[in-house]
Amino acid sequence: MFIGATNVRSGKVKVFQGAEIGPDALLASTCLPTLFRAVEIAGEAYWDGGYTGNPPLFPLFESDYPEDILIININPLGRDEVPHTAQEIQNRINEISFNTSLLRELRAISFVQRLISEGKIEQGAMKWVNVHMIADDALMNELSVATKTVAIPSVLDALKGAGQAAADSFLDAHRSDVGRRSSVDLQAMFS
Repeated sequence: MFIGATNVRSGKVKVFQGAEIGPDALLASTCLPTLFRAVEIAGEAYWDGGYTGNPPLFPLFESDYPEDILIININPLGRDEVPHTAQEIQNRINEISFNTSLLRELRAISFVQRLISEGKIEQGAMKWVNVHMIADDALMNELSVATKTVAIPSVLDALKGAGQAAADSFLDAHRSDVGRRSSVDLQAMFS
């Protein structure tokens, strides 16, 4: 397990692992600076990992880890509507900001896959990673920004049910892809 947080002073991603993972690391990885004070760990201040690595995928590129990465996306990658109110605009800015680090890592995976496919690097020189994503952009587009900051039991129950439905849908469509190929077309995503 890897937990990502953003070092406030350096602006770099900090990946907590092993014994480093505890309540403070979990709090740091979800600390939104507009709502909470930075979480201090070993003399360093941290904010949500979404600013620099959301989620941090690069630790999973080690050869002894499985080839498949499953991303559970909680922010929509795209929106049909242009935001108009200050709150809608701020929400979309946050979504884009948090998705940027994910898209950057997916673009790097896509680049390596292309180099391997085109024979520009030897097989085994870099790891081929299969990417899978569970997402419900339609639902995420419908939810108001308030659902991200107000933990109402009925909303949490609805989100849990929607998450289970999205996971079931993913498994129905892509169970046979796991361990064999990506279910996300990265080349199409970045073309």
